[in-house]
Amino acid sequence: MARLVRRAKKKLGLKPGAVVYVGEKRTEPVEITVIDYDQTEFREMKAKSVEDCFPFRDSSTITWINVTGLHDVEVIEKLGAHFNLSSLVLEDIVNTGHRPKMEETESILFIMLKMLYTKTENHDIISEHVGVVFGKNFVISFQEKPGDVLDVVRERIKRTVPRVRFTTAGYLAYALIDAIVDHYFVVLESIGERVESLEEELISNPVSRHLDTIHSLKRELIYIRRAVWPLREVVGGLERTETDLISDDLSPYLRDLYEHTIQVIDTVETFRDMVSGLLDIYLSSVSNRMNEVMKVLTIIATIFIPLGFLAGVYGMNFDTSVSPFNLPELGMRYGYPAFWLAVLIVGGGLFWFFRRKHWL
Repeated sequence: MARLVRRAKKKLGLKPGAVVYVGEKRTEPVEITVIDYDQTEFREMKAKSVEDCFPFRDSSTITWINVTGLHDVEVIEKLGAHFNLSSLVLEDIVNTGHRPKMEETESILFIMLKMLYTKTENHDIISEHVGVVFGKNFVISFQEKPGDVLDVVRERIKRTVPRVRFTTAGYLAYALIDAIVDHYFVVLESIGERVESLEEELISNPVSRHLDTIHSLKRELIYIRRAVWPLREVVGGLERTETDLISDDLSPYLRDLYEHTIQVIDTVETFRDMVSGLLDIYLSSVSNRMNEVMKVLTIIATIFIPLGFLAGVYGMNFDTSVSPFNLPELGMRYGYPAFWLAVLIVGGGLFWFFRRKHWL
C-alpha cells in the first residue's frame, strides 16, 4: 500500500488527463499481438510497430489487439489517438493502482480490472492491471507484463468454427472478462488449501512462523477484495447499459458473470473470517501448550517439595552423643537406605495421586 502511494506521487501537480505511467519500473519493449478473424477465417500476428494495428480499426472482421507493457507511454498514446481513446481513458490505462471501473462513450466501452493468477511452485499471487477497450469491431486489451490467463480465449477463437458467438466485439470483451473472473476461483482455491493446511498445523504444532503466514494471507485477501468488490459494479453496469455495443443476446452471459463475481466476493469474505479465526486458533493453541508445560512443571515442583523438606531436615548437623533427640536415625545401621525408602514412598505416592486425579 505504501509503495502504491509513493508511485501515485508522480501525478501530483499534473493536469487531468496527463498520461503518466504509474507502476513498477520496467525496461523490456512493449509487445503487441493481433488476432483478426470472422466466422471462418483466423489470423494471428505479432505487430512490429504500433502502426501495424491501424488498418484494423475499420476492417469488417473482428480484431483483438493485446498490448503487453504499459510503461512505454508513447505507444499507448499513438494507439489511443488512432482508436479515438480520450486522454482520461489513457490516463487510467497506465495507472496500475486504479480500482476497477467502467466508462462509456459514444463509440467505445472502457473496462478496467485486475487479473490474478498464482505461481505453482510457491503459491505467490501475481496481480496485473488490465484495461479492456472495445468498439464496434475491435477489442484492445492492455496488460502490465507478459503472462496472462487469456490463452483459453485464444484457443476458443482459434478452434471454434464457425465463430457465431465471437462475431461481435462485445462477446469477445465479455469472454476476456469472464476468463479473468473465472481464474479468481483458481486463486481462491489455492488460498483455501493453504488455510486448511495451516489450520491443521496450528492445532498440532503452533510455531511463531505461522503468524507471518497468517498476516500474509490476510494481506492477500484484502488485496483480492479490493480487486473484486468494485468489479461487481462494473459487471452490473455492463448489464444495465443501453449501448449498441452490448447486444441483447449477451444479457444472459452478463448475468452469469455477475453471479460469478458475487460468488467470488462471498468466498473472499468467508476466507477472511477463517483467517481471522486462525489467529484465535494460534493464540489458543499456544496458550494451551503453555498451560500444559506449566502443569507439568508445577507437578514436578509439588513432588519435590516434600522431598526437599526431608533432604533439608537430614542435611542438618546432629550429634547423638549429646542428646537422643539429635536425630538418632543418623546413627542407625540402615539409616541412609531408610531415608531413600521414605523419599521413594512420598514421591511415588504423590505421583500416583496425580495420575489418579488425571492431572498427569
